[in-house]
Amino acid sequence: MVKGIFWLIVAYGLSQFYRACLAVFAPVLKIEIGLGTDHVSAALGIWFLVFAAMQIPVGWLLDHRSPKATAAGLLALGGGLGALTFALAQGPGAVKLSMALIGMGCSPVLMASLYIIARSAPADRFGTFTGLVLGLGSLGNVAAATPLALSLEAIGWRWTMVGLAGLSALVALALYRFVEDPPHIEHDVTAPRAGLGELLRLRALYPILLIALVAYAPGAGLRGSWIGSFLSDMLGAGMDRVGGGALWMALAMIAGSLAFGPIDRLIRSHKAIVSAAAFLTLLPLLLLWAGYGAQSFPAAVGLFVVIGFFASSYPQVMSHGRSLIPPELVGRGVTLINLFSIGGVGLSQLVTARLFAHASETSLTAGYAAVFGYFSLTLLLCLVIYLIFARDPKPGEG
Repeated sequence: MVKGIFWLIVAYGLSQFYRACLAVFAPVLKIEIGLGTDHVSAALGIWFLVFAAMQIPVGWLLDHRSPKATAAGLLALGGGLGALTFALAQGPGAVKLSMALIGMGCSPVLMASLYIIARSAPADRFGTFTGLVLGLGSLGNVAAATPLALSLEAIGWRWTMVGLAGLSALVALALYRFVEDPPHIEHDVTAPRAGLGELLRLRALYPILLIALVAYAPGAGLRGSWIGSFLSDMLGAGMDRVGGGALWMALAMIAGSLAFGPIDRLIRSHKAIVSAAAFLTLLPLLLLWAGYGAQSFPAAVGLFVVIGFFASSYPQVMSHGRSLIPPELVGRGVTLINLFSIGGVGLSQLVTARLFAHASETSLTAGYAAVFGYFSLTLLLCLVIYLIFARDPKPGEG
């Protein structure tokens, strides 16, 4: 079990790395293969959308086939092949294709981990093992900052991606070798459809789905693609400073995830926690929109760090949703919330890519203002709706 958990953590770390690496790749790819800032955003959006769409077949495979084979097979095929495609890229189209393949490869890792832990570990150890996977796996976000920048300077981006292709294959092999499948159980084939219909009749869940759509998107989107280009384009930062800025934001996101996990023990209202986190994410977004981030490198990084911390309220968004879902629908309910959260990042990246491409025809300042404005306005709108319609569970309900 211990070896299996270790390799599940490594696999999740690799997934975190892939979703965050484009921000550091962006400046060099812009020079070498003409990968514009809008292309970087679109490529990351494709990663998240493919990842989100794959949750439906992944869920079926986890229930009806081997979870470890599902995770290992898709990681080897999608992650390995996608990284090689990236290494051979000659233009933006190949990068987008590679990110689609990598998104497919990473899609089963976290859900397979939680499924295996829930079915194999003692009930009182579920939280411990899940925390290990989420917390330690998030170090992959850190590796996609300064360590990645150092690798790009030492061996170049193509050989870096070749190395990542090999690493993906090795991790996939280790998953298949060391992770043990839980005992198989039979399922009623009519249950998922009936359960989904019942789930969608829970109107109290709709505000949570709406805030899930936008709460994580600014942190993941800015860290995954925009921070590197912004620091390079607007402040003239070199590769080392871009990597350093991305590193600080990555550390803030890890700290935020760890802080928001247990905070409901101190503050009993999920709605209050999620609302406060969204508001405190909105404030630095508004400052960036107003142009304050372009005044100095420390100011810009500081604003990105605050966004990264408070946009990491995913554990409380999920907890709010779970508290309103009947026990028999919890599995499908949290999967639906996760789909909205990941899908929201993908959609935001595609939209911001278009907005930037159009607005930057006037100036780069206008282009980045459009990006920050989009994140600000969508978060503000959904926060207002959430404040009006969301409710905490009644005593004894959650």
